[in-house]
Amino acid sequence: MENFADYILNEEDLASKMEIVYYLSKKQKIFFDKSIIFKTEITRLFLNCSKIEVDKNMLLTASLLCNCKKVDNAQEIEKIHSYAKDGANYLQELGFGSRFCKICEEINRYSNSNPRERESDILELADQFGGMLLDRPERIGFKPDEALVLLQYRNLKDYYNRYLETFIDFVNFVEKIEVNEFVGMTMLKRLVKIYNETSELTKFIQIIINEFEPKVDNLIKSYQNNLANEMLGEVKNPNRALFSEETTKKVLAHINEKSKQSTIIKAK
Repeated sequence: MENFADYILNEEDLASKMEIVYYLSKKQKIFFDKSIIFKTEITRLFLNCSKIEVDKNMLLTASLLCNCKKVDNAQEIEKIHSYAKDGANYLQELGFGSRFCKICEEINRYSNSNPRERESDILELADQFGGMLLDRPERIGFKPDEALVLLQYRNLKDYYNRYLETFIDFVNFVEKIEVNEFVGMTMLKRLVKIYNETSELTKFIQIIINEFEPKVDNLIKSYQNNLANEMLGEVKNPNRALFSEETTKKVLAHINEKSKQSTIIKAK
């Protein structure tokens, strides 16, 4: 008989996965709010842009469930330190395999699980970076460039994350792409804006799936194609000098020298 783990992993459509977890949260009272969708979208964008070889379906499922036992109260220190491990144990009860549960447990470093799974490093980056972009009671959200600095030099200062540099490149890449008529409205800033302006969870999911994702995916594809065409155009440009002036002089001098030597040999 198919268990819950098989059911959601066999469903590869991300919108359907979100719906499944939404109803699970209503039934089992697990943690599932807009921030989960927000961070999952960052994970999805990162995977699409970086082309890292991981099981995308499994990783996005883990992104939706890894915070299932999270507490939304900064005062509960013990729960903050144990929620990832508690969540992994709960997911095991739902039928998920040991590696999937380990990936979810390693979203943070509190359990000291080692060696870490590759997928866990991706979840960690999206979770910490995404969290810093959002407003909190004690502070306003950081700008993407500010969040990158904090991620690199504060949060992960004493830890190794194998995808940190790749993630930094990803953020710098998407921050170059504007998503609408507003100057400076990049896709991450647009994602934050949608988050702040949409209070209802189900409405937020609908906007992300039906409006945000199709638009930004097309923009990324178009931007990448333009870059490729520019590079190809430079290669095919018939007027582009093959060598610099200095290199050309050296090559011509070398040819002339060889020609003189050849003439001397023939004369002898």
